[in-house]
Parts: sequence; structure tokens; C-alpha cells
Amino acid sequence: MVEVKLGSLAIDCPNPLELATFYSRLLGLEMNGEDAVLTPEGREIWFQKVDDYQAPTWPTQERGQQMHFDFTVRDIEEAQAYAIELGAKLVDDGQESFHVLLDPAGHPFCLCKQRNE
Repeated sequence: MVEVKLGSLAIDCPNPLELATFYSRLLGLEMNGEDAVLTPEGREIWFQKVDDYQAPTWPTQERGQQMHFDFTVRDIEEAQAYAIELGAKLVDDGQESFHVLLDPAGHPFCLCKQRNE
């Protein structure tokens, strides 16, 4: 069987440093210098500049999500307030188990309630 492993993820955006800073603060991660790179659990997340970037139009599919993170949290309301404080925008908090927000570049992401273990 061929072995394939995830090496890194690149996210298109208009301002890499701004978006990397948002996710760095949201996730409590350090950025690797000024390269706008985060390394959660040894995997790299790159933020790359795209000229004439157009944000997703979630929930419509006119311009699809382009990428989507699900983050597990203990307290959705607390995490939501913190994400909004950092620059996210709330778009759907109607679900008990997850809320949908947009990052500063317009990518949707979910805050998902941690399941009891």
C-alpha cells in the first residue's frame, strides 16, 4: 500500500500576516517568524497572498468555502466571543453542537462542542 501523509496546508487570502495572526491567537500558536506559518502538532499551515482574492460566499455556493476548519471547544459561547473579539464574524449559532463563523478573510470555520468522554 502506498503511504501518503499530510505535510502542510496552504490557505489563500488577501493578507497572509493578518490571517496567520488571527489563527495564531485563536489557537494559541506561535508564528514561525514573519512567514505567516503555523505548526500545530508538527503540521504546517501556510497563508499565501492571492491578488484579487474573493472570499467565499457561504452559505451559498456562488464561491465555495475554499477550505473549512472544525475546532473542538469546551464552551462554544466563550470560544465564539473570543473569536469575534479577534476579528471573526458569526454567521450561524443555531446549532447546539456547533456554530459557524467567518475568519477575517471570509473563510467559514466551525466551533464544535467537545463531546463528553
